Amino acid sequence: MTDKLILSAQEFQNRNRLKETKPRVYEKFQNSAAKILSGQPVPIIQFQYNYQCNFKCEHCSIAPFQSTPKQKLESGRPGWDMAKVRELSRQADELGLARFVITGGEPLTYPDFDQLVEAIDPNKHYINCDTNGWFLDEKKAYHLKAMGVDRVQMSLDSLNAEEHDAFRNKKGSHARCLRAIDACQKVGLEIYVQTVVTKTRCRSQEFKDFVKFLNAKGVGVFISYAKQVGEWQGEGDILVNKDDMRYIDKMEKENRLFTHISPSYGFNMRCIAVKGMISVTDYGDVLPCPYIHTSIGNVFKEPLKDIIQRGLDIKYFGEWKETCLIAEDRHFIEKYVAGKIDGKKLPVPCEEVFSAEDKTQYPYHKNPRLVAKEDLFVGPDSEEDKD
Repeated sequence: MTDKLILSAQEFQNRNRLKETKPRVYEKFQNSAAKILSGQPVPIIQFQYNYQCNFKCEHCSIAPFQSTPKQKLESGRPGWDMAKVRELSRQADELGLARFVITGGEPLTYPDFDQLVEAIDPNKHYINCDTNGWFLDEKKAYHLKAMGVDRVQMSLDSLNAEEHDAFRNKKGSHARCLRAIDACQKVGLEIYVQTVVTKTRCRSQEFKDFVKFLNAKGVGVFISYAKQVGEWQGEGDILVNKDDMRYIDKMEKENRLFTHISPSYGFNMRCIAVKGMISVTDYGDVLPCPYIHTSIGNVFKEPLKDIIQRGLDIKYFGEWKETCLIAEDRHFIEKYVAGKIDGKKLPVPCEEVFSAEDKTQYPYHKNPRLVAKEDLFVGPDSEEDKD
């Protein structure tokens, strides 16, 4: 299997551009297919470096993690310094991991953002930055590109300014977000828009128009399915179901639209928790994904390699799962999230959430559906995905 065979035209173009600008990153991307097929995970590191934020969004999933500097000091939990960031980067590079997503909080509020990017090392990693766009004008966009940030992920949740501003609890945020999109495009900084999709919004005309508008501007849309965590804890009515996800799968074929369970680089990995993404918190804890608030280890205490393997030893993360566990799988949400995580101090250690019966038996890389097919969605009748 060659890269030309497993990559789409756009993916091949994006990767080939790295060959000149970031040869070490290019090399790791080139090796990723073989690693995945041999059972070696290549997760994106979603780096929740600091929870500082200038917004108070309606759906905030990290609100339970936020604390003042005084509270953080009193908790006795160490935070990050640049030496620790460099060590995380070193371990990730040693494992062949190629991508960091700087998130929070709002990264562009960090006074040490430039030092953070330098410590991660743009020569070794493809760097994505989440932002609400408030502080992102043309000058800042140029600066981000010049310092080695590869892509910006912008949060926008409606074409209607009042609706977006209300959702984000920040008057004027819609206008600043649109300004930020234009600024990135003007300086040639790659960008896509992340938007939250609930059960109600999923099939709405508003959402169709939203995607059409952004695609016409040359901007792809990333869907973040609503989850009943953080400020939305217990809000089960917001969740999509399998039919909704089939609907989105069909939309993806006709639009520049994708989710975390979309096939990419020739692989139909679906749920990417641990095998395709991990979240590293402000306190060093490693989560299977940003929304499953259980710790599979702490990078301040043990090697990243051992933590990732611990996550893969849990069947929900080490096996191929066709759905988004935290957005759609009611069994997983009720048994593990509502039953063993909600209401406790976060993140909850994984040994308090999962037991011996949750051990991986069918490693994800041995599932033939890992390789992307034309029919991307596997229905609920799959025997090996039943508990």
